[in-house]
Amino acid sequence: MVNTPSTMLPLGTQLPGFDLPDYDGKMHSSQNFDSKPVLVMFICNHCPFVKHIVENLSERTKEYQAQGVQVVAIMSNDIDKYPDDSPEKMKEFAEQHNFSFPYLYDESQEVAKAYHAACTPDLYLFNPDHELVYRGQFDSSRPGKDIPVTGEDLTNAVENLMDGEPISTKQTPSIGCNIKWKAGNSPDYFTN
Repeated sequence: MVNTPSTMLPLGTQLPGFDLPDYDGKMHSSQNFDSKPVLVMFICNHCPFVKHIVENLSERTKEYQAQGVQVVAIMSNDIDKYPDDSPEKMKEFAEQHNFSFPYLYDESQEVAKAYHAACTPDLYLFNPDHELVYRGQFDSSRPGKDIPVTGEDLTNAVENLMDGEPISTKQTPSIGCNIKWKAGNSPDYFTN
């Protein structure tokens, strides 16, 4: 298990647009987001870091959505080398964990590159103007560590955003499995 940190895209970055299919082939466009906060999550099915937080993440995202946050997850791994991340398996994973948000497939990996996504999970919270206000870890828990999964880092950012309070710019990178880039497709910010 290689521990890859998120790249920490600069705060204030405008939400990179996308048009991606979900696991059933239905298209979803970022142009359909309302003037409300948006949470974009890069995850996958097989990563131990994602599996470690997914139950809590699924519950937390329902709470965020109830507060008006629009949520989407994106899977960008090379499914030829990692068939456990195929759209069919994405559907199983989403149903198993009761996802209340679209789970999209970034086959070209161009959307991951636009976000400078590096690992799973990699989380991006945008304000109602779709400017990046938080990127980093869900919380400090990791597989094999005796720290409970709470989602406190992301939840604090969401709550501050919804309450009109400032969000600390001291943010901790997420740690996870690196995105599985297709041969010859890894971006220049990828260092593994």
